[in-house]
Formats: sequence, structure tokens, C-alpha cells
Amino acid sequence: MKRPTLVNFLAIMTEESLNVRASITMNENNVSSKAPKGFAKEVAQGIVREIEKELPNPSFPIQAIRLLKSSTFNIKLVGINHEQKEVYKKVFESDSFGNLNFKIPLNNERTEIRAIQVYEVGKEAGLELHLGTFIPLSIKNPKKLIICDFDKTLVDTKYSTTRELYNSLTQPLEYFPTVISSVKILKEYIEKGYHPFILSASPHFYEEAMRDWLYKNQIFTAGIFLKDYRQLFSLFEMDLTPKDLKIQGLYKLNHLFDILILAGIPDELVLMGDNFESDPIIYLSLISLLKESQDPWQLWNFLRKLDAFQMNKKQSSILLNKIYQISNLLTNFLVKNPKGTNIKVYIRKKVEEDKLEIPPSLQEHLPLVTLYEGLHPETAIEETKKLEIENRS
Repeated sequence: MKRPTLVNFLAIMTEESLNVRASITMNENNVSSKAPKGFAKEVAQGIVREIEKELPNPSFPIQAIRLLKSSTFNIKLVGINHEQKEVYKKVFESDSFGNLNFKIPLNNERTEIRAIQVYEVGKEAGLELHLGTFIPLSIKNPKKLIICDFDKTLVDTKYSTTRELYNSLTQPLEYFPTVISSVKILKEYIEKGYHPFILSASPHFYEEAMRDWLYKNQIFTAGIFLKDYRQLFSLFEMDLTPKDLKIQGLYKLNHLFDILILAGIPDELVLMGDNFESDPIIYLSLISLLKESQDPWQLWNFLRKLDAFQMNKKQSSILLNKIYQISNLLTNFLVKNPKGTNIKVYIRKKVEEDKLEIPPSLQEHLPLVTLYEGLHPETAIEETKKLEIENRS
């Protein structure tokens, strides 16, 4: 029997709002028998939570290929406090791909939300299908975020040939060499109190395989943002088109904006990526907006002319709207924080390079960028084995 299944669910609670981002699909059976990530079982202050005690065997992406299906859903969210009493309840309708993205303003009662129960209430009349219970990620002021690319930054993945693509779908992500230097930088900032977000151009059905890899490397609280390939099959939406399979600039910058809209403008921001595609231009474009070196219209006009941002009219309109959203958030942020956001950028070198090829309008922000070396693939394999032994101990 088909039933609704959560592809992913991310709830972020700031001091101003509870921000939810979710994706649902119809599936014949659960992709695996594991509980949803972030869902655990322990009794603490009257709240039943579920935490995975043991790491399961790693999954590989093709196991979740059925998540390409799309549909519209009605999702009921129930917020409960530490006494397990309902303090919030509302039904939301997803878009045609099963995606939801919304903010819930907080009042005195809603600030007491400690867990969120999720139900699908639209597919079967009179039935409320429980999809999971989740604990919101709480981000308090001062906000400290680290946003890290995945492919070529944390894992040296390869998708250039048909064989490499086949291997990526049929092997766990640990099959590819881990970029140890990147993992160390990421974990160092997490230990300093930075909240991690993982950004990848991989299909949305890589979620479980990617979460397994993160858990194995002791990265437990990261929000994951992937490319929703279901949008490719829509002839009318035009949010994602075939050209966007290879051109990543628009997709990645959009998700950077999504993260900041969800979490708010941070006091401290670290960006990690690589120089194999367009990460430096994407990150420096974001910085130019946050540092107000370009106004929203200037930045949009600059981006739409770049090869890394080949946009149709709808994509261009969506990007301009998000740029203005960030600009408005930034205006309110600077009233309370005149110094602005402290930003650092780490870019993994592609070769033995000592500088980046950057458009002139972005070069003033180059001092914020630190170039670092990845590992040669053979060395990476040996280092990965050592890291696995350390993680087990």
C-alpha cells in the first residue's frame, strides 16, 4: 500500500519564529526500516524522543529512487511543550511536488514548543497518517552558522562519465575518498558552537545516504539541502530545467538564501566550498549583498549575465525576490548589529593554485577567502581508514 513518506524535514526555531522546510512523497514502502533521521527515543522532561543508538549499515542513493514521485499533500503540524500539551496546531498545503516552506511567528505559548508531530491528513478521508515527531533545531543569538558544500568539498565524488554516475548511485558515499582537511575544518567550527548546513547539487533522494555518511563522520545536527529533481519533470513550473543539472550557480545561491531566510542573518558565518565549479563566485556574491557593496538590483543584474547563472524569466524573478528578502532581513539585522556579519570563506584548491579567477566587482572581498589543499585520492583513502578507526574508538 502506498502511503505518504517524508523525504526530509527541517525545523529551525529562532528567537523570532519557528521555520519549517519539508518534502513529502508517496512511497510503496518505507525506503528502509530505520526511523527518520533526527527521530529518537528517550524520556526527558516528559517528552518522548527517539535517538538512534547504533549507526546502521550505510545506504546507497539508488535505494531511494522511488522518491522521484511527486504529489500534493495536506500536512498537519502539532507543537507540544515539555508537558506534552498541544500549544500549536495547523494544517498546511504543499506545492505540487510535495514541498513546504513556511514561518510560524512565535508568541508566549509557541516559544514553549519542544517537539513537532507531523501528520498527513489529505490523502485518506478521516485518517491522520503519522509521519514522524521532530525536535526543532534551536538557534539562539548570537547566531553562528557554517554552510558547507558536499561534493568535492567533503567527499571527492565523481559524476563525469556514465560509469562514475552508475557508481555514485549504487555505492554508499563512503566508497568515495573523504576530504579529511575539509571534515576537520567543519568539525572544528561545530565544536565552537556553529550550526552546520550541508549544501549539495545531488538529487533529493541522496538524503538518506548523505545522512548516513555524516553520522559515520560524527556530524549529527546538519540540515541538508539537495536539488529536487522532481521539478525537472514539470513542463510548466520551470523552477528547475535540464540545464540546471550541470549549471549550479543559481541552485546553490538560492539555497544559501533559503538557509538565511530560515535561520536569520547570522552574527558569524563560515562558508566552505571548492574551486571545481562556481563556489567562489556564489559565496562572494552573497558576501557582496551582506556587506552592502552591491544593492539588490545591482547584484541581480550582475548575476544574470554570468555563465554560472543561466536563468529563464521565472528563475530570474525568483532570485530577485529572494535577494530583496535577504536585503530586508539585513536592514533589520543591522539596526541591532551595526558591525554586520563576520564572514570567513574556505575554498578547497583544485590544483596547486594560489589565487582565484573572480570578476572585478567581487575582488574586494577576496581577503575573506582562505585557500586550502585537499588530499591526493590515494592519500585520502589511507586517511579515511584512519578516521574510521578513530570514529569507532
